Amino acid sequence: MIVKPTVQELLEKVEDNRYSLVIMTARRARQIASGDPVQTKAKDRSVVTLAATEIAEGKVEKLEETEE
Repeated sequence: MIVKPTVQELLEKVEDNRYSLVIMTARRARQIASGDPVQTKAKDRSVVTLAATEIAEGKVEKLEETEE
């Protein structure tokens, strides 16, 4: 089984920072699960996969982390 997008493809989108990739994917997956519209034409049941696909397609940008 081939998993798309690959971690290597995703890391290129977030400047090779695995921590940023995990945070971006988790945040976007939570947004999708809460009802935000999906920004990709990919059909998948997993919100995490949908979020990763959006990142790979460049439809989600990295947000700067702020202190809360």
